[in-house]
Amino acid sequence: MKKGKIVCLLAALWLLFAGCGGTDGKDMTVVLTTGFRRDEIFRIDSVSCSLPEIMVYLTNTQNQYESVYGQEIWETELNGMTLEQNIKDTVLARMAQVKSMTLLAEENGIELSKEEKELAEQAAEEYFASLNEKEITLLGVDQDVIGKLYEEYALAQKVYDQIIQDINPEISDDEARIITVQHILFKTYTLDGTGRKVEYTDNAKASVYEKAAGVLALANDGQHDFESLIAEYSEDSIAVYSFGKGEMDPDFEAAAFNLGNNEISGIVESQFGYHIIKCLNTFDREETDHNKLKIVEQRRQEVFGQEYDAFVEQLIRLLNENLWEEVTFIHDAEVTTSDFFDVYNKYFPGKSH
Repeated sequence: MKKGKIVCLLAALWLLFAGCGGTDGKDMTVVLTTGFRRDEIFRIDSVSCSLPEIMVYLTNTQNQYESVYGQEIWETELNGMTLEQNIKDTVLARMAQVKSMTLLAEENGIELSKEEKELAEQAAEEYFASLNEKEITLLGVDQDVIGKLYEEYALAQKVYDQIIQDINPEISDDEARIITVQHILFKTYTLDGTGRKVEYTDNAKASVYEKAAGVLALANDGQHDFESLIAEYSEDSIAVYSFGKGEMDPDFEAAAFNLGNNEISGIVESQFGYHIIKCLNTFDREETDHNKLKIVEQRRQEVFGQEYDAFVEQLIRLLNENLWEEVTFIHDAEVTTSDFFDVYNKYFPGKSH
């Protein structure tokens, strides 16, 4: 449940901008380290981002992670980069996108209404009141900074909503169909000491295939329960998958979608090894309807991304690299603020993507 909360938080924070630029946004910056105000992190044409604004986003994200995984999570490295650095870069990119979208709003004549500004002000008042003195000092914020952040986030959302408001593609049941299967996996690879995937030799793969063929015979003899065979033979920690088209290994997916209810496949080879697949449900109505909404949102993001990409290409983007390199997480027991976006969602319900 806690991990689900993290997913929801990040969805609220990032998914609005998924597909914008087709990358993580890092290509949006040009390094320049002179001519900035003392606390100015970056500038995009006529708008800029201050250190306190970055620290609000960064600290709330940090504390959400720590509430689930603990502070030791920041020791994790991926491809030589710490998770802390990865989160820093992601926050920078997303803040740049929010700022760019305020310019896109101006370009399209989109503004917040008086009522929306009042909601942002109320949200800022509530969030700022939740901060203790240590948090206010270390974040360097006042209520005006928080109000500006809420207004810009709401404006970015409004830009997105207005651009995609007429995008309502028809999605067929077949296109969105969700199926549920069980499977038994026989791996044809191992991992070396660095976690790199090492494929089996041809002889080793042949031996694995022979084992899979023996288990397939058991699955079809009418005397063995498929779940028992999964427990005894499968090398995947997950026994049941529900998925739609384009979500799984292509060969695994093709075989699974060709099965009827309770039908068992032959031996299917994928990038992970050999599988024996049993279809539990060829059409999950509830999940299919949910997937239709997901596909519609993806199409909307694609349309929005095209307009957004064309717009940001013309913007001048400058990064205060020296100041950015000095930015670090706050490790202080008194700094626990983590509900910045929860407060936003309270005043703008159903508005975060």
